[in-house]
Amino acid sequence: MHDDQNLNNLKPGLYCVATPIGNLGDITLRALEVIKNSDLILCEDTRVSKKLLSKFNIHKKLISNHKFNENKNINFILEHLENNKIISIISDAGTPAISDPGRILINKCIEKNINIYSVPGPSAVSAAISVSGFSDKYLFCGFLPEKKNAIDKFFNSASQMNYSIIFFISPKKINKIIELIKKYFFNRNILICREITKFHEEYLRSSVKNLSEVSISSKGEVTVVISEDINLKKKFINLKESDKKKINKLIKKMTIKNIVNEINKNKIIPKKLIYDYCLKLKNEN
Repeated sequence: MHDDQNLNNLKPGLYCVATPIGNLGDITLRALEVIKNSDLILCEDTRVSKKLLSKFNIHKKLISNHKFNENKNINFILEHLENNKIISIISDAGTPAISDPGRILINKCIEKNINIYSVPGPSAVSAAISVSGFSDKYLFCGFLPEKKNAIDKFFNSASQMNYSIIFFISPKKINKIIELIKKYFFNRNILICREITKFHEEYLRSSVKNLSEVSISSKGEVTVVISEDINLKKKFINLKESDKKKINKLIKKMTIKNIVNEINKNKIIPKKLIYDYCLKLKNEN
């Protein structure tokens, strides 16, 4: 844990600073101190970030850094960092580089051994999980793909994992994929978080099978959490006959380790289940 006095003696480097996802009161004292002492602040939309800085009477140079100009800015930013400047990167809301710009710059800093520091704080992901009541072992998916067939493919894969599933989506779009959610997560529960920490904050809880009956406003920003599947393990009590036949053919040609990897390649099957079946065959022979 750092002493408060270290706040005023920042080391040069890139600071990834989390900013409020709605309520400006959620900014941390350390985040304010780092931003105040930065030589440059990289932000998505200068208009949004000016409101935050103005609220706390901070006057620093803002540079627009979004997905359309992130590559273009790289050399300019790296030059400043290599000259021992303090640069903060912030997003419009939440933690930078999590479904927001920043990853390209971070990887360049890693490549050039430039110091990177985290200034943690608000995140829609942890906020939604914390109030869900679902498993804290979760798969975070960012924004869902644009096309329905890509969402279908993703949901098919995600539904085989016994984790909570969390993703971002526009409220207009969620109504268009309700049937897909029901197709893959029918026996699970769902939490729809809208406008987290803002004035119109809303948490809609439902079973997935009854999701069509839930009225979801078309305004604001939405974070969705789908619960873990408590019945998923029961589906894997036994290997499928097709998998057993494949193992029987491979058992004399490959090591058990390679067989486990081969059978598990395009599926989510507990490795121990495959391993135990291989041992059983070996012992029989």
